Amino acid sequence: MIAGAADQPDAAALRGQALKVIGTLPSKIPGSEKDTALQVDLGKKLYFDTQLSLDNTVSCNTCHLVDKGQGGSDGKPVSDGVGGKKGNRNSPTVWNSCFNDVQFWDGRAPDLTEQAKGPILNPVEMAMPNEKAVVEKLSKDPKYPAEFKAAFPNETDALTFDNIARAIAAYERTLVTQDRFDDFLKGDDKALNAQELAGLNAFLKKGCTSCHKGPGLGGKGFYKMGLHRPYPNKEDLGRFDVTGKNADKLKFRVPNLRNIEVTAPYFHDGKVATLEDAVDMMGDIQIKKNLTEQEKADIVSFLKTLTGKELSK
Repeated sequence: MIAGAADQPDAAALRGQALKVIGTLPSKIPGSEKDTALQVDLGKKLYFDTQLSLDNTVSCNTCHLVDKGQGGSDGKPVSDGVGGKKGNRNSPTVWNSCFNDVQFWDGRAPDLTEQAKGPILNPVEMAMPNEKAVVEKLSKDPKYPAEFKAAFPNETDALTFDNIARAIAAYERTLVTQDRFDDFLKGDDKALNAQELAGLNAFLKKGCTSCHKGPGLGGKGFYKMGLHRPYPNKEDLGRFDVTGKNADKLKFRVPNLRNIEVTAPYFHDGKVATLEDAVDMMGDIQIKKNLTEQEKADIVSFLKTLTGKELSK
């Protein structure tokens, strides 16, 4: 289904509205002010290194695939850790995660550095027993001690668990994608076709930006999953597990929507397989709108413009 010419919204007016609630990507990535090229290079090496797992089988990239043009997740409802153990939440994309206010679905990590530490020590993910064991393991590598010293030259003891996480975070802050929607926001009226513009119009008018705002189109704040109608999975209490506050039950960090086309399955539990079904469900349980079939198709069409040019489909 394609929106007709009569339904075509004004591109300039839409751009103005979108710039107010979404905005363009910042020229400087948040938190990257002190990152150096050597730290980024070291972080990239660590990101792909299975030595960070107990049995040398799992790397950061195992669950958050960014090589070969992939979308920063693994395409599974929940990921496989050491020994085939499975977590209870979907692995969110690492692309553009620098725009999230906090990390993890429940926001238990305030930034990328703290987030990088979590999976390494998680018993069902990379399963390293403690920080000391991680440092000792990398210290035996023939190259890492010198590379850490070069990346953190002002520290007497450069190869530390904190610096492992700092380096990985520095690399992750470089994982930013540019897409056709960015071209549109910068003034290119031809970047989006008629249906995509109609989808943006519906996205704005139906209230999707009440949650999905800012340069990442999300990643900011916590909202209850099922504001107007219950979400089927009531077992995962989300933010409540961190705060213990009843008001936080079933609340999760809003996912950013960049590259949403290539990061299925969806939501914190990975229970929804397609983007079409995800949009349908959000219209029903979150914004309480009876989206027409045309509106749903248009919104999906718009969301696909958020796929980074760096990624393959």
